[in-house]
Amino acid sequence: MSAGRYNLIFRLMLYIAFSQLRSISSCAAAFQATFLPKRQSVSRLFASASEATEFLTMNATNTSESDKAKLVTVDSLEECGARLRQGDLVAFPTETVYGLGCNALDQDAIMKVFKAKERPLTDPLITHVTKHEDAYKLWNAEAVSIEGKALRQLCDKFWPGPFTLVAKAAPHVPPTLMANTGFVACRAPQHPISVALIDAAKVPIAAPSANKFGHVSPTRASHVWDDLHAEDVWIIDTTESDSKVCDVGVESSVVKIELPEDSEKGTITLLRQGAVSVSAIEGCLEEAGLGDNFSVISRTKKAVDETVAEVAPGQNIRHYSPNIVSRIISQSCYTSIEKPNHEEVEVLSKTVLIDFGGKLSSWEKHAIAYRDLSKSEDSAEATKSVFDILRWAEQVDDATQILFPEILDGSSVDALTLALKDRLTRAASGVVINRIN
Repeated sequence: MSAGRYNLIFRLMLYIAFSQLRSISSCAAAFQATFLPKRQSVSRLFASASEATEFLTMNATNTSESDKAKLVTVDSLEECGARLRQGDLVAFPTETVYGLGCNALDQDAIMKVFKAKERPLTDPLITHVTKHEDAYKLWNAEAVSIEGKALRQLCDKFWPGPFTLVAKAAPHVPPTLMANTGFVACRAPQHPISVALIDAAKVPIAAPSANKFGHVSPTRASHVWDDLHAEDVWIIDTTESDSKVCDVGVESSVVKIELPEDSEKGTITLLRQGAVSVSAIEGCLEEAGLGDNFSVISRTKKAVDETVAEVAPGQNIRHYSPNIVSRIISQSCYTSIEKPNHEEVEVLSKTVLIDFGGKLSSWEKHAIAYRDLSKSEDSAEATKSVFDILRWAEQVDDATQILFPEILDGSSVDALTLALKDRLTRAASGVVINRIN
């Protein structure tokens, strides 16, 4: 172990002594939020123990006054469930990203989520359930109808898992939950912690990603703390458990089902790209004998303004964005410039490169920092780490921008590669550049 790491551990142990936190993981997250409020990397080391002691003593009181969030362990799920029933917020892990949960049927609790995230009311929330019947109660579709049969078939095929269904809402669903559109989004997560929390809460849980609106989605408890430590929220921390969380790494596929009245022909629209593809949805409907009743289309490249109410989240052109300028570098650029000139090298010296499949590897030695999401272009490997690496990139000292390679789509591209392309495109606000400078 390096001397620098010993020094860092010493600083963390000192912070435990001053804050009297319950666990190492809680200490680490609180330490990051307290001493690195601008999400800078943990790179500066104190010159001496006395300097650390003086600094920690000076800041220990301020921490307790400004931080309202609380890190809890998986042993606290029953208490978290009670907290949700009472109308308060709990951030919890799923197989996709961390969610900021509230009672989906409590209007006041729903508003707390929008306020904590600074989220526009035009962006709806997804409701999480463990039983299909709980979702059916939220949708306004009779079981014997074609729409009802399609909903049940899709639930049976893709639940539990990273798949969200949007359909006409029942009258009792709070309008704010669905951005006043009349359509409500539901999914059944598969991660055991999220399942146990919903069962403990005994109510459906509405949960967007547990971050400030527009920022990079969180895949660790420490990410949630970074964004929401000043909010009244309990954060379930799995650091000290054996549970693997957020293995998919990106949000669920979102699908909207529409069937006009007195019609047997409807449309199923993929609104947000995730792990489930259009072809998989078509295959599911064919198996149920419903293939002729629905056309399945994709509108995942759609981008809207925050003032426009949508039936699904993740539709804004700027989303999942780091705190520094992020751009996509075009294929024509990165294939034509193997040896950057002096001006381009100067720009790259302040640039973080996030690569996929080694497309930008020839520029690595010039960049201030470099990571490849997957050298082999494995989409599952890339999506699992993309949000974590985006958060790492925004912390790199002296970096002025982040560049990603353009990812081309086509008929042979799998669903997770398309999901990766979508997240990076929105992280870059859709901006593609053709020159390094």
